[in-house]
Amino acid sequence: MKKVKCIVPISGGKDSQACFKMAVEEFGADNVMGLFCDTNFEHPFTYNHVHDLKTMYGNVLIHTISGGNVLDKSRKYSRFPGGGARHCTDELKIRETRIFLKEYSELHGEVQVWYGMRTDESSERSKRYAYKDPDDLYLPHEVLKKYPKYLGKNGVRYRLPIVDWYTNEVMEFLECKHNPLYDHGFDRVVCFPCLAGGDKSKIKAFEFDEFGAQQLIDVRVVEGEIGKSVFTAKIGQAWDDNSQGCRICEI
Repeated sequence: MKKVKCIVPISGGKDSQACFKMAVEEFGADNVMGLFCDTNFEHPFTYNHVHDLKTMYGNVLIHTISGGNVLDKSRKYSRFPGGGARHCTDELKIRETRIFLKEYSELHGEVQVWYGMRTDESSERSKRYAYKDPDDLYLPHEVLKKYPKYLGKNGVRYRLPIVDWYTNEVMEFLECKHNPLYDHGFDRVVCFPCLAGGDKSKIKAFEFDEFGAQQLIDVRVVEGEIGKSVFTAKIGQAWDDNSQGCRICEI
């Protein structure tokens, strides 16, 4: 495992990319590692974009880890992620990152982890990161309680370099070299769709292209297995009812 000065968890989204670019400018390509947690539920545009990031800012190492599949987790818990039960994030991102950082810090010691969290993203993050300074370093559990204190003892420090940035600032910083899904009107481009997100975004993804249509087919199978719908609001239920006639051909 290569020793670097900074590890940047990247998702294929704009915020983590901005941190990735900033880290390379700060430390140099040889001293930065991208960490991609693959949920096995991403759009091909996202996979291609993550691959392109390896050379976009120099020859930067991007290490891929995976804790499984979003739909398999939904089968395991007999529910789709949402609300306070985001097993996709907890088990496919946070847990896998924690395991990786434990192994890395035990081998190499101190390292900075730059996270692309912004208070402008949501009311929840506005409250959580309201008093975080973009130039300060924090213990991992001070940024997110689910990260254990032993990571801090191992020398892991977190920084939120764009915590006070607005969306337009992020996009300007990336100079149009962002994930193409943003150009198609998607606000979030991680899982496709985010099953914990709103029904409008799910419908948009399912109707977007052939890949989205296949994602719907795969979700339909899991719906049948766990006896629950992926839709949680009236707009999704109405759209779901209108597509009932196509259930057989979909599957």
